[in-house]
Amino acid sequence: MYKLIAIDIDDTLINDDKEVTPGTQQALEQAVAKDVVVTLATGRAYASAQAIARQTGLNVPIITYQGALVKNLMDEKVLYERYVPKDAGYKLFQYCIEHNLHLQVYIDDKLYAREENQKLKDYSELNRTPYYIEPDFEKLIAQKTPKMLIIDDPDYLDQLIPILRDLLGDEVHITKSKPHFLEIMHREGTKGHALTFLASHFGCDMSETIAIGDSWNDHEMLEAAGLGIAMGNAIPALKDIANYVTLSNNDEGVKAAIEKFVLNV
Repeated sequence: MYKLIAIDIDDTLINDDKEVTPGTQQALEQAVAKDVVVTLATGRAYASAQAIARQTGLNVPIITYQGALVKNLMDEKVLYERYVPKDAGYKLFQYCIEHNLHLQVYIDDKLYAREENQKLKDYSELNRTPYYIEPDFEKLIAQKTPKMLIIDDPDYLDQLIPILRDLLGDEVHITKSKPHFLEIMHREGTKGHALTFLASHFGCDMSETIAIGDSWNDHEMLEAAGLGIAMGNAIPALKDIANYVTLSNNDEGVKAAIEKFVLNV
């Protein structure tokens, strides 16, 4: 029945040790053997996500930057891309300067910040992503970026969301991938938009798709998919909108979901 599965990476596909377990790997392979397209849908940059995708043996387009970039693994052809509107990017940059906020951007799949600090170092280590320092940030803002990211206290970021929505307008999509990470993309740079695009690309109906995730940035794809699955370790708000709640990422929740709905074990 299901032909396409989109799986979030952090705290979903990988456990807290940042590993895809052998059991989960086997379930992915068994799904692919049944002619199901298995893809990743992540806020990570393509460079970071493709390393995990290749480890798991996937060879299909993957959804990165929250949905702002869909790119083939085999030939690295870009299938879908949306960039932060230039005007919104500049307004966000100015706001972050005025309010002393740590802002990061991705240009050509490289991570940039104005200055080196602990937030940048921790983020780089968490995502295993190298970073580059560019004091002349206006030069960066003038270029195409799929994602801009603010790192700060979770409660403060929650207060910031309505302020930035008013400032930046409806051309952007604002979401939290993790409590400390506030991410800004093009309004069509969501996992839901990207999943809808991929379903059309592979010629399958949305009712034939599955989406699996744990954070609020996954809600668009869970709502768009025929079957939206929240991890056992997912935030309560995501569990509330999910069609099904599987086991946690440390208990091979992805494996359990694939076995139940795809392999019919």
